[in-house]
Amino acid sequence: MAVGVPETEVFAAADTVLARGERPTVERVRLELGRGSPARVGALLDQWWDQLAQRLRGETRLPTLPTEVAQAFVAVWQQAILLAQGVAEQGLSEQRAVLDAERVRVADVEEAARQAAAQARQQVAADQAARQAAETRLSDLEQLLAQRQAQLDDLQNRCTVLTTERKEAVHEVGTLRQELQAAQRQLTQERESSAGYVRGVEERAHREVDRAREESRAAATQLKTVGKQQEQLRQRLDIALAQLSEAQQVAAAESARAMTLEQQLAAAASPRRTSAKPAKTVKPAKRPRKSADAE
Repeated sequence: MAVGVPETEVFAAADTVLARGERPTVERVRLELGRGSPARVGALLDQWWDQLAQRLRGETRLPTLPTEVAQAFVAVWQQAILLAQGVAEQGLSEQRAVLDAERVRVADVEEAARQAAAQARQQVAADQAARQAAETRLSDLEQLLAQRQAQLDDLQNRCTVLTTERKEAVHEVGTLRQELQAAQRQLTQERESSAGYVRGVEERAHREVDRAREESRAAATQLKTVGKQQEQLRQRLDIALAQLSEAQQVAAAESARAMTLEQQLAAAASPRRTSAKPAKTVKPAKRPRKSADAE
């Protein structure tokens, strides 16, 4: 509603209402104007009632009339003034009641506004605290994610190293097997050669007994040497196979740890988790030592 209605318009509207035979009230005057706040119209209506009383008192100054007519007119006029004052007092009482009700309503609205503002401030503070906690939680999760990613990268690097070592061990085992096969073929050839030689010696035994004995001793020594070489090759093969088995076990353990760490990372990054337990630090697996014989 507009504020600041001119007093002349309010006075004119009150005169119009009074001319219709109705008592000018705040609501009737506002209805007649079509605008104006209750406080503004009520204050100007008080002034209108004061001016109305003054105007009525001014009407008592009548021109010279016959005494009986003047007295009768004055009596009627005084009665009208009394009635007008009564109407004015009643209007003022109603206006005061309206103003009091308006003040109560305004006070209720102000109190509700204060309570709403206090609740809004509390809600804003709670939202800010929740936001700060969420940001802190997000920062912690990002740090944890970075640590887990670093651990995962280290495990992947270790898996790569173990894979390379496994390939090298497999290659070395293959080489040792080839050497063993070659040694076995050489031993077989030497045994066959020795057997043929012994047969030849037996055929010449009657002529070269002493020489055959010496050569037999040399052949036996050579056979012992070859047997020792074969035994060494077998030992190297056993060591290489053991190292290969150990490397495979270490690689399987590292792969299992990497998979567990990835699951922990996925669980830590989920927004529906309310808390996250720090994962145990995975100790780097010790690389198997190569035996001096396997080098």
